[in-house]
Amino acid sequence: MECPHLSSSVCIAPDSAKFPNGSPSSWCCSVCRSNKSPWVCLTCSSVHCGRYVNGHAKKHYEDAQVPLTNHKKSEKQDKPQHTVCMDCSSYSTYCSAFTADRHKKRKLLENSSLNSKLLKVNGSTAAICATGLRNLGNTCFMNAILQSLSNIEQFCCYFKELPAVELRNGKTAGRRTYHTRSQGDNNVSLVEEFRKTLCALWQGSQTAFSPESLFYVVWKIMPNFRGYQQQDAHEFMRYLLDHLHLELQGGFNGVSRSAILQENSALSASNKCCMKGIYKTNSPKTERKENGASTVVTAIFGGILQNEVNCLICGTESRKFDPFLDLSLDIPSQFRNKRSKNQENGPVCSLRDCLRSFTDLEELDETELYMCHKCKKKQKSTKKFWIQKLPKVLCLHLKRFHWTAYLRNKVDTYVEFPLRGLDMKCYLLEPENSGPEHCLYDLAAVVVHHGSGVGSGHYTAYATHEGRWFHFNDSTVTLTDEDTVVKAKAYILFYVERQAKAGSDKL
Repeated sequence: MECPHLSSSVCIAPDSAKFPNGSPSSWCCSVCRSNKSPWVCLTCSSVHCGRYVNGHAKKHYEDAQVPLTNHKKSEKQDKPQHTVCMDCSSYSTYCSAFTADRHKKRKLLENSSLNSKLLKVNGSTAAICATGLRNLGNTCFMNAILQSLSNIEQFCCYFKELPAVELRNGKTAGRRTYHTRSQGDNNVSLVEEFRKTLCALWQGSQTAFSPESLFYVVWKIMPNFRGYQQQDAHEFMRYLLDHLHLELQGGFNGVSRSAILQENSALSASNKCCMKGIYKTNSPKTERKENGASTVVTAIFGGILQNEVNCLICGTESRKFDPFLDLSLDIPSQFRNKRSKNQENGPVCSLRDCLRSFTDLEELDETELYMCHKCKKKQKSTKKFWIQKLPKVLCLHLKRFHWTAYLRNKVDTYVEFPLRGLDMKCYLLEPENSGPEHCLYDLAAVVVHHGSGVGSGHYTAYATHEGRWFHFNDSTVTLTDEDTVVKAKAYILFYVERQAKAGSDKL
């Protein structure tokens, strides 16, 4: 739902006398009959999927605004109208609170959107051209990633400058077609819809853009993201970059669109995903390096790690070079109880601590014994990562979600990160071969997860554009400042390689 007010994580057992027959998993949406992500309204007991539940909640609010006497009407306006619904999968409750006053404020903001997009810059009036992305039903995970990528200039410009692709022909040529996600049409292009979305975000002609067509393609080629349940923004980003790379690679190699779609389907069906440039299945033993032409994805986000493993019995050293598109960093265990920057129980965790933990020498435990080719059996060993080649855009993912026996917990620790001058030289395999200007990075965007679990909560993003910081919260875009950005509990950080002419600030 768009802009839900998340209640405290309350789990309630449904009363069989009040709710539809059968178990919650068998309930279907009263509009489209889908049983994907069912929600039950605690006001009238009707069931809707994630696509229609927000409109249903709004209707309850509108029905409550009946003609009243002036005295009663004023009382009604002061009292919020609460529409509570429950996720039938997790039994979490959500409240959409509406008030007449808030409704009027929203209308006023919409009507004066062009005026609100003006601000003073160096004595002259400049327009804020940023555009929000409408929430299509728990799609904040997608919106936050799209807004972040749209503010990585060299990546965004490449797609915006691509020529438009006309996918329709014959009788449908030149017509605007509307798709439903149940259609079997395979004639879709992720690159084209991604291009259209990026083009729409900084035109300034509208306050919010609906990424409906892009989401339709995501449903077609990424089955893991079908439905309206909350998803992991980092996982979505990995799949998105991977499939963009596959489609672009197919275009460069002359592979037909149908062949690319078949490869996409096979990739999803076999539960594979592109991790650090390597396709990994459920078994850690099977991995194959990605072959084929380089694309803008690998040219901008691609780096190379050197993985050194040493047998502790015979001393044999094994080296392997692994390409990566992002680095997933653990938050060191000694910092995991520290939730805020101002908490006084020990030092603040920094991004340097996370990077050091990633690259430090570690001894592999009993479940990760190394197959030593000299000893001819699995032995205890040590492992160390070095960065052999830095990417143009360094994407750092902080591992905030960890599986326990029954659920996935969130590490809510504040991690201090620099806005500019992140120095990566000390993590390089051969730092003497890299000039100082190629090791410094400045922050371009931050994705933040608000809430307690990966399957709930809300994603927003901060990004810098033409020297100003913006906060992207679905359809709402606001100007913010650096002090606000550095206080955020980052989940994904996008750092852009600094140009040689920039200053010399370092982390």
